[in-house]
Amino acid sequence: MSTTRWVLDPTHSELGFKIKHLMISNISGSFQQFQVEVKTQDDDFSTAQIRVTAEIASIHTNNEQRDHHLRNSDFFEAETYPQLSFQSTKVEKLSDDTFTVYGDLTMKGLTKPVKLTVEYSGVTKDPWGGVRAGFTVSGKINRSDWGITFNGVLETGGLALSEEVKVNSEIQLVKQLETVVA
Repeated sequence: MSTTRWVLDPTHSELGFKIKHLMISNISGSFQQFQVEVKTQDDDFSTAQIRVTAEIASIHTNNEQRDHHLRNSDFFEAETYPQLSFQSTKVEKLSDDTFTVYGDLTMKGLTKPVKLTVEYSGVTKDPWGGVRAGFTVSGKINRSDWGITFNGVLETGGLALSEEVKVNSEIQLVKQLETVVA
């Protein structure tokens, strides 16, 4: 059995999220600078050890004023906490193409357990002889669990921002040529 290392193809991947605004529509965002490293036994993703890091300063919501606000102390405090990270603790294979990934998400210095659903799209050879794997990642977290509580109250008494944040990411990994025999 050998350990296979997979790394992110950043040009074909997106680490995204959505949050309900004014309780009538979703605002989408992503982190433009992030890394994903996965180690598997051979090519078996049910054995995956996953590590994700994202640079908070790279948050992008298609609105520079909002992005600046998200980086400040009302939300992520990017100067104090420049990265968020995820480290898997368990991968559960539900079917040939669906996994539940459990892990620890660290934001703003707080680490909490999360559960994500991962749809496996398969493995293919690219035109240059490399091997790639594709995944769609989804889940939900409560932002206040990490101390991200800034909000506003609407005239109707409701909140301007949902506490729930939806994770929606597309990840393409490239198999590294070297493998380590265990």
